[in-house]
Amino acid sequence: MAFDTVIRNGRWFDGSGAPSAVRHLGLRDGRVAAVSAAELDTTGAEVVDAGGAWVMPGFIDIHTHYDAEVLAAPGLGESVRHGVTTVIFGSCSLGTVHVDPLDAADLFSRVEAVPREHVIASLEREKTWTSAAEYIAALERLPLGPNVTAFLGHSDLRAAVMGLGRSTDKRIKPAEAEIRRMELLLVDALRAGMIGMSEMRNPWDKLDGDRYRSRTLPSTYATRGERHRLYRILRSSGRVLQSIPNLNVPVALLPALWQTVARAGRPLKSSYLTAADVKANPLIMHIMGPLAKAANRLGGDFRWQHLPVPFQVHADGIDLVVFEEFGAGAAALHLKDEVERNALLRDEAYRRRFRREYENKWSPRVWHRDLYDAHIVGCPDESVVGKTFGQVGDERGLHPVDAFLDLVVEHGTKIRWHTTISNHRPEALNKLSSLPEVQMGFSDAGAHLRNMAFYNFGLRLLRRAHEDGFMTVERAVHRLTGELGAWYGLDAGFLREGDRADLVIVDPAGLDGTLDEIREAPIEEFGGLRRMVNRNDAAVLATYVAGSRVYGSGEFAPAFGRRRTGRFLRAGDAPGTVDPGTLPGRETVPA
Repeated sequence: MAFDTVIRNGRWFDGSGAPSAVRHLGLRDGRVAAVSAAELDTTGAEVVDAGGAWVMPGFIDIHTHYDAEVLAAPGLGESVRHGVTTVIFGSCSLGTVHVDPLDAADLFSRVEAVPREHVIASLEREKTWTSAAEYIAALERLPLGPNVTAFLGHSDLRAAVMGLGRSTDKRIKPAEAEIRRMELLLVDALRAGMIGMSEMRNPWDKLDGDRYRSRTLPSTYATRGERHRLYRILRSSGRVLQSIPNLNVPVALLPALWQTVARAGRPLKSSYLTAADVKANPLIMHIMGPLAKAANRLGGDFRWQHLPVPFQVHADGIDLVVFEEFGAGAAALHLKDEVERNALLRDEAYRRRFRREYENKWSPRVWHRDLYDAHIVGCPDESVVGKTFGQVGDERGLHPVDAFLDLVVEHGTKIRWHTTISNHRPEALNKLSSLPEVQMGFSDAGAHLRNMAFYNFGLRLLRRAHEDGFMTVERAVHRLTGELGAWYGLDAGFLREGDRADLVIVDPAGLDGTLDEIREAPIEEFGGLRRMVNRNDAAVLATYVAGSRVYGSGEFAPAFGRRRTGRFLRAGDAPGTVDPGTLPGRETVPA
């Protein structure tokens, strides 16, 4: 039996959580053709010696914002280099399926900190589609690195049907014909293979641009009846709702939990952001598991998304989404003009408001609002580097808020700082990562390019499982692969005979502290913008998509970014589906 590739002597994990074993894998025509305890015939095959390494299904990243980047750099190399072979975008109600380039930029740029000009340019250059089916076909004409799939974003849907202005005007309710049009577009998207719909209920995310700046996303304006009609379609089709609750009104989560409970024997599969050990409220993590468990015992199918690493963020000046959670911060971010913003930041009445809201312990929050826990890492005034804003305030006899605002006024985005918002306690993080009601995800890959997304979260979970032993490595692999593929209805996450050969070879010796190191990696397609990443090239020995090696030991394959290896994974695809256009020698290489 001839193979294209033989991977020898690796410890094989099939993605199901079953015990691992040393095996030899034979890959042929994009699939796993053999998993054998005995040596395989290597005649004519590329031979990879994986002795001492782990061979496992490629990771699935369930929460990304690659909607714009996939058009400009479809290899999505920052994920591929960390072993991710399937990504999901269309998260948080956003998307580029139906809106035009300008509306997409207004939706994305402020919320996800993706440069506005690059969102517009990517869509003006690439957008040819007018429907979900055409969108999927357009993606599959790109030289995709990993497999991709997507939600239909409710804000994308609502803005396209009603217009961005009407869809973000609280005085306007959609007409019956408009709701019916949304229903039909959602049905079309699900028939085309999209995995569900994402919505937004939290009012902290705001529009960019000049036309409707600082209005909340269109999805937040939806009526109860509109949501329920769209939910009915998701429920009847067995597809997924991704959502974010209204963090200003925590009790609003209770109706959402009730909504997932089965009607006529069908639950509404729901994946909500996010299970976290939040510094600002350390008790909240203890109720997340019980709430989800109660809903599921009543017949629901509810999961929390969980980032299994410390949630550390970086910021240039005041440009950070956490400031949207209180009025004074949102007022500053509303102003694009630096002169106007600085005038506001100098105003004493504004500063009193900022200090009052900063010190309010009872307002809903994600950010801990502790400027003694905000560390300056870069500034033209080197005397403040290495200190916290609180320490600078103490030295200058100022309130921490005044020290922070003074430095922002003086240096603007040239003052760079970081803090950890959640998942800072290892034992609590291990507890959350072990809950059956949570899903590994929420990397935000493709977003917050100067703040931080978490492309290597899978490797960091494996390291904790390997070192701390709070779960077996087999279970950790399952949580990153097969568990997600099965729940989302995707042909992904398993590495058995007949499965598509999407896999990663991991060197456990490379799962060390360097996984936490932070680098700035320029994105050539976005004008050289320096993306914040964790990166460790020692952990991933190779990443394969549909049997093709796309990355290994710090280098991408020669044709990476020019030859398509990934495909759009449609909900309900048969196991082991391989697109012939992704196989070597049969692909179409874009000009």
